[in-house]
Amino acid sequence: MDVTATRKPARKPRKRALWRDPSGRVSALKVLCLLALVLPGLVLAAEWQMQHLGARPVTEVIHGAGLWTIRLLYASLAITPLAAILAWPRLLLVRRMVGVACALYGGAHLVLFARDQNWMLLHVASEIALRIYLTIGFVALLGLAALAITSSDAWVRKLRGNWLRLHRLIYLIAPIATLHFFLQSKADVSEPVVMVGLLAWLLAWRVLPKSWRTNWATLLAMAPLTFLATALIEAGWYAVAIHADPLMILGADWDISFGLRPPHWAGLIALGVALVAIARGVVKSRRRIPAAKRPAPSMS
Repeated sequence: MDVTATRKPARKPRKRALWRDPSGRVSALKVLCLLALVLPGLVLAAEWQMQHLGARPVTEVIHGAGLWTIRLLYASLAITPLAAILAWPRLLLVRRMVGVACALYGGAHLVLFARDQNWMLLHVASEIALRIYLTIGFVALLGLAALAITSSDAWVRKLRGNWLRLHRLIYLIAPIATLHFFLQSKADVSEPVVMVGLLAWLLAWRVLPKSWRTNWATLLAMAPLTFLATALIEAGWYAVAIHADPLMILGADWDISFGLRPPHWAGLIALGVALVAIARGVVKSRRRIPAAKRPAPSMS
């Protein structure tokens, strides 16, 4: 008897749903992340449908999609530091999801731009080629698309060691995308300035020795350095873009009488991360104290 005739064909491994963890269980973290990623797009679509976006709704949706592209790009870069600082490795489960969503919002950004140009694709291509800020944005989008396409487990196996080399391009793509954000924002560059300060923090964290990355003293020292780096980049930008006196810009950053400026916000976010690390250290140290040695609760 030919046993091969009765052998069942090997089943192909089923693709895991977005909301399941590697063990196949439904992950509340992934479900919440998926909902959070879809929500901005739904809000933009609803506002467009209800005509809440003014006289040029398509332009507003284009800007909204682009804004969420850069925000999700930064979120994807922030996941690794947060997972390490919070000692929460499961947070890494959503990193791929956030990265792919970033590329999808970027793709929507481009498609909506083509729609705004009445689908005249040759005109769209000429605009991208002739306008430097569009060229820069398109290069960043190509990079994001390449990373999203090769983010699957199958591509990890196929590319082997080259996969990590390819995905390290994110450290080049992020500054390029941020430059596009600066150029597109024109007059008001407040949010791009905050983001470039955070990018400086995210890149600096990655070049630190591993033993320093979760050390609260190191993170605390990075807060004023983030403020300083952001202030210098902001002053340099205004000096190049509108020929403003960089010393005047730097002087304004030391004056909070008119409210907080972008370098302050970048520094405060960095300070918040340090405070989280300190709080985590306190909680961790308390857990190490044996219950018998803890002071008895007061009855007063």
